[in-house]
Amino acid sequence: MTKEKYLEQRNALMTEIENLIEEGKIEESNAKMEEVKNLDNKWEEIKLANANLNALKDNNKVLDLNNKNVNIEGGTKTVDNIIDNKVVDENKVYENAWAKFMQGNRLEGEELEIFNKVNKEFNNNNAYTHTTTGTPTLIPETVVKGIWARAEEMYPFLADVKKYNVRGTLVINKHTAIDAGDAAWYDESPPTADEKNAFGQLTLTGCELSKAITVTWKLRSMATEEFIPYIKNELGKRVGVAMGTAVLKGQGQQGQLGAEPLGVETALLAESGTPQVVTYDFDDATTAVPLTYAKVTEAISKVHSSYLNGCAFYANNATIWTQLANITDENGRPIFIPDTTAGGVGRMLGFVVKADAGVTANNIVFGNPGEGYVFNTNEPMSLATEEHVKARTVDYVAYAIVDGAPLDTKAFALIRELPAT
Repeated sequence: MTKEKYLEQRNALMTEIENLIEEGKIEESNAKMEEVKNLDNKWEEIKLANANLNALKDNNKVLDLNNKNVNIEGGTKTVDNIIDNKVVDENKVYENAWAKFMQGNRLEGEELEIFNKVNKEFNNNNAYTHTTTGTPTLIPETVVKGIWARAEEMYPFLADVKKYNVRGTLVINKHTAIDAGDAAWYDESPPTADEKNAFGQLTLTGCELSKAITVTWKLRSMATEEFIPYIKNELGKRVGVAMGTAVLKGQGQQGQLGAEPLGVETALLAESGTPQVVTYDFDDATTAVPLTYAKVTEAISKVHSSYLNGCAFYANNATIWTQLANITDENGRPIFIPDTTAGGVGRMLGFVVKADAGVTANNIVFGNPGEGYVFNTNEPMSLATEEHVKARTVDYVAYAIVDGAPLDTKAFALIRELPAT
């Protein structure tokens, strides 16, 4: 297989996947993604075989071709730059070049070439345009992964949602009901009724997310190997707060400062009659623990049984330890069991309990975000700089376009503190 044939097959598969996602055929799209992974693995084996052959011809050592991938539109491609019998890892070169550029250092030679190449692709592929007083540059994939890891560590609901990376608008068709013609029992003569389905659409258009970090020139002069962890940590914490809160409490198109993802709590409270919401009186003076066993089981009953495998409880730390940890059943036994082995802080009625600062105080979200919530990155995260000479500071402004919303509210239930009257 040649490189051109590999890229042709891969691009064709990625086009199929995007079309399947737009049609709402998620299972089929996941199967196609596995085909892409298999194709990538096959190509890696071919590259390794070719490299071994070349090494034998030149009586050189076998080249190490692991992790030689860079981002391109629709996925990844294998880096095959071999210069003087040396494989050039563009990921690593770009990461170092990007860090130097962000620190105001001069780029030359191979670093400058790869830096310009990656950002040219990034700017050409942008589905959206925006202006900035600085120069926006694509944050390296390795750094972005670090930012996401930091954000998801603090906000497990965000970590659990289904994520896509579709540029521009993502439209997912979803089946909402069978109006007529469902499976039924028949006598011999009547014909089978035609099925009439009701469909809806989930459209994620994109919300602008931006965060500025100001540092002094002195701080910026830190070593490159210290600068990258600093950026990962700072943006992971700050951007993580915005995204981790939005997937739970975001107001959608009605956000105060602009459009933002639609949060699960917001969506459930907006439904007519709030069928997925259970309320309790947190200020009830007759009991030390106002949240009861019956309220918890009622919330579980509201989630459709097809979503139960994968459900978890999400609440902030104070709510977990003042409410959930003190609930007892009818025999006075606590239903919360401390347990950190399953990815949370405990278990309750067989489901993992996860501490998430994005949940409203005294509220508990129960549900399956991996099946019931969709989060899309419409434009990858970039970073622009702006110098302030007199103040001897520099602004780093992170920018991305993302969006998210519940795919099916039946995948969730909200236990909510009764509003004060």
